[in-house]
Amino acid sequence: MKQMGKAFVGLIIFSLAWSSAKSLFAVEMIHVATFNVENYLDVAIGTRPAKSSESKAKIRDTILSIKPDVIAFQEMGSSNVLLELRDSLKSGGLDLPHWEHIAGFDTNIHVAVLSKFPFTMRRPHTNDGFLLGGKRFRVSRGFAEVDVQVSPKYSFTLITAHLKSRRPVPGADEAELREQEAVLLREKINARLAANPNANLIVLGDLNDVKGAPSTKAVMGHGKSGLFDTRPAEHNGDDRPNQIARYEPRNITWTHYYGKEDTYSRIDYILLSPGMKREWLSNETYIATTPNWGVASDHRPLVAGFVAEDK
Repeated sequence: MKQMGKAFVGLIIFSLAWSSAKSLFAVEMIHVATFNVENYLDVAIGTRPAKSSESKAKIRDTILSIKPDVIAFQEMGSSNVLLELRDSLKSGGLDLPHWEHIAGFDTNIHVAVLSKFPFTMRRPHTNDGFLLGGKRFRVSRGFAEVDVQVSPKYSFTLITAHLKSRRPVPGADEAELREQEAVLLREKINARLAANPNANLIVLGDLNDVKGAPSTKAVMGHGKSGLFDTRPAEHNGDDRPNQIARYEPRNITWTHYYGKEDTYSRIDYILLSPGMKREWLSNETYIATTPNWGVASDHRPLVAGFVAEDK
């Protein structure tokens, strides 16, 4: 009888452990990416060339290699080419049926999103403007904002942006224009976090400047509503801390190559609200590295992983 009692207790413990393990494995892991696809156009527009078939194929293969559940794009052309890319990915085994495409003041290149999961809300920001030096300017590419429903119990908000480039323009300083766009983007972030300080929010895309720049700082914010920088890096084995403790590790994090100056810099970001950071998986966050990456774009895609469960 004593042995039977022990066996019964053991069976209960095993059942509880198995039930706990099943619950753990039932939690879905998702991957969110951002990719500036450099003039993904079907026809040439001004100085912007049409995207070659070779380049389109490289973008497709790069995305298939990272298999994102949600991916944000910058420098996307028309909605037609976005859907062409979506269909191409589906033929390769990656089905991202839900999409958003934002047409801002710039009529050539846009921001867009493809998703495995449906959108329960879309908040396109296409007509924001600001005054600078007595002149009125518009946010060139607008901001795409969507609420993504991963499961009945889990959702997050995604905002993607492509801020003013560092190329000089007549009539205003490019850095000041970018900073004003960043201020407007920060207003959207503040609105979401004011409504719910624990909101799951991802802000990602091409901010077109380094981390210490005023425009990037404006987007990131500070204090309780500050965004966390996931700082994706290459999965190449680098894991040592910086010898100077106040600096980030010396792993490889550049996201953009600027041919005119022959420079590599980190100007693309995946930023998280405090609520979203709790679900973040650092070991599932990286910069995709593929041979001949530059055939696809002058940017490299960034990927971040998350547990789809509120923590």
